[in-house]
Amino acid sequence: MRLLYNLGIYLYFFCARLAGLFNRKAALFVSGRKGLLDTVEEKMKQSGGRPVVWFHSSSVGEFEQARPLIERLRKESPGKFIVITFFSPSGYELRRNFKSADAVFYLPMDTPRNVRRFLNAVNPSTAIFVKYEFWYNYLLGLRRRGTPTYIISAIFRRNQVFFRWYGSFMRKALRAYTTLFVQNEESRRLLAGLGIENVVIAGDTRFDRVQAICRNNDVHNEVVEAFVGDRRTWVAGSTWDEDEYMISKAMSGVRGFKLILVPHEVHDTHINRILNTFSGYTVLRYTECAGRSQDEYRGLAADAEVLVIDIVGILSKIYKYGSFAYIGGGFSSSGIHNILEAAIYGCPVMFGPHYDKFQEAKDLITLGGAFSVSSAPELSALLEKWLLDPGTVEKPSLVCTQYVESHLGASDTIMDRIFKNI
Repeated sequence: MRLLYNLGIYLYFFCARLAGLFNRKAALFVSGRKGLLDTVEEKMKQSGGRPVVWFHSSSVGEFEQARPLIERLRKESPGKFIVITFFSPSGYELRRNFKSADAVFYLPMDTPRNVRRFLNAVNPSTAIFVKYEFWYNYLLGLRRRGTPTYIISAIFRRNQVFFRWYGSFMRKALRAYTTLFVQNEESRRLLAGLGIENVVIAGDTRFDRVQAICRNNDVHNEVVEAFVGDRRTWVAGSTWDEDEYMISKAMSGVRGFKLILVPHEVHDTHINRILNTFSGYTVLRYTECAGRSQDEYRGLAADAEVLVIDIVGILSKIYKYGSFAYIGGGFSSSGIHNILEAAIYGCPVMFGPHYDKFQEAKDLITLGGAFSVSSAPELSALLEKWLLDPGTVEKPSLVCTQYVESHLGASDTIMDRIFKNI
């Protein structure tokens, strides 16, 4: 099985190289790993013998779960050398200059040779993985070195490979963790069924992260505020083509309000598709306001029905302008994006049908703060209800804020267990 796993890693990288001929993200995935280990070895000379804490996240969403720990560690233990790695380009490209880290790299592919070179160069005193990261060779390499290794905000489901009859190979990776910090009781129970007892139910650190964003979000976005004015507004965040098509159809019967659309991808091809999809509306691109006088962009914003945020990095600070929110990704197999960034502001949330992997989505649906929609008529019905009768938003809004507030504290639990002697 180990041979098949290693062959699979090589095959994955080969396929990424082929895809890179046609896909920008795949090209970045490959080019970012050229000469990577040489870069790592050179950069790690700057550690100066300081204890190295290594955080690994798949992408930017998982990084946000690690971020409360990273920032707290930097503040409370400045003598540690913090290394962050990403598997995907979307995480690395956005956070490559993250100020609380001493070094940020792509994760070298999980081959035995790469693992040996990387671990020898980084020599972590502590390794922390986030949510779904189960790299077999890295985890066994860390265990052989006696490195305390943790996974945080992890969540397990019965259909994962670990719980299948053929999953014994990957169960070895689970047993490499010193402690597994999981989100819920179901995850603890599933792991106990495998004889894995070094588990702590700590919750999800994203709750702490969104609270920090909300607390520090005192910056006013003049373009967005000029767009909103005194009109009722909602926010659609991290959207994909399927989301945008459904939203455009659902809006056709409910006019007189404003939509802030924040797509997940902001390259020109996607933005042009959005402009075509919303061709029946007055659409303003956020970047159209750059370089214009205040009077000019205010006039443009006031007249627009849809504001497309065609830059990255500001979505979490945009939700405060909405009465409610739609979260994209629910029509893809990977599922919805972060709904807590909206919920912290008391925004009831809507999303597509693929949300089963996300505990907070299931919880909020049960509590009445979130709603899953599968078609334009379903979405239109909610829009009409919430936009034409603002009072109907009050109860689900309160549910959202109370839910987030009741789940704070995961970062404290994890920090106290991992870094007791800071």
